Amino acid sequence: MLETDLELLKSSIKSIGFLDGIKGEPVRLGGLTNKVFRLGDYCVRLPGKGTEEYINRAHEAVAATEAAKAGVSPQVLYADPSSGVMVTRFIDDAVTMTPELFRSAKGSPARSARAFAKLHQSGAVFPYRFELFNMIEEYLAILATKDVSLPEGYHDVVAGSEIVKEALNAHPTMLAPCHCDPLCENFLDVGERMWIVDWEYSGMNDPMWDLGDLSVEAGFDQAQDDEMMTAYFGRQPRASETGRMIIYKAMCDLLWTLWGLIQLANNNPADDFRAYAGGRFARCTSLMVDSAFNDHVAAVAKG
Repeated sequence: MLETDLELLKSSIKSIGFLDGIKGEPVRLGGLTNKVFRLGDYCVRLPGKGTEEYINRAHEAVAATEAAKAGVSPQVLYADPSSGVMVTRFIDDAVTMTPELFRSAKGSPARSARAFAKLHQSGAVFPYRFELFNMIEEYLAILATKDVSLPEGYHDVVAGSEIVKEALNAHPTMLAPCHCDPLCENFLDVGERMWIVDWEYSGMNDPMWDLGDLSVEAGFDQAQDDEMMTAYFGRQPRASETGRMIIYKAMCDLLWTLWGLIQLANNNPADDFRAYAGGRFARCTSLMVDSAFNDHVAAVAKG
């Protein structure tokens, strides 16, 4: 743990009354952009460098609190939008998911889908509207101020995604409270259910974004996609529903390519973000040039 991290953590603990005096050393839990620690029965989240450029901590605090009320996320005990420090209840006996665990843990795609369904159907209202194409423009504007290059052909793919935008807008879906950033590591499996954590990018969105993005993050195969979608709907999905999920597989990679480049520009040491962005963009273009992709777009446009 870096000395500056330790100092910030100690300062945060001292300023939060119910944490001060807890015995035992904090244990680092992980995080790509933020730093998360366990302290007794609590999780303490410190914000990552540069996240203030693209994260609204007030919006995040509302979403995390509402998700906890919906029963899909740990209780929020402290949230300071000005500092970005958040404290939640620690979930005992939970396994932090990975792509490998999603492949090996029987029923995990279904458990994650049921957690999403519970969230989406909760009636919660998140303050942010997660709008894919607006976010692409916002991220491009951030990158325009930084010394980092886009993958070759990125703007061409954005232009080519206009048919996707038209198909999605042909039959607008009812917006729901969505997580919007379903990394595998944001799922905690306790066997009979999944908890979901980290609400930084959450907002009102098309529910199929969450399922498509999770499929990408976990590397689901066809059987896992089928398990996820059937558990989510409680029936076989319609062609238009599957189509929306598939479309968002490509679109999430198009967006998160830019996120990776922002991390690169901010010198985030947590990963090789040049390779991350390149891999995302390659996967996006590969899916979009597949002949089946146009069939899915057509199914969504037809409704």
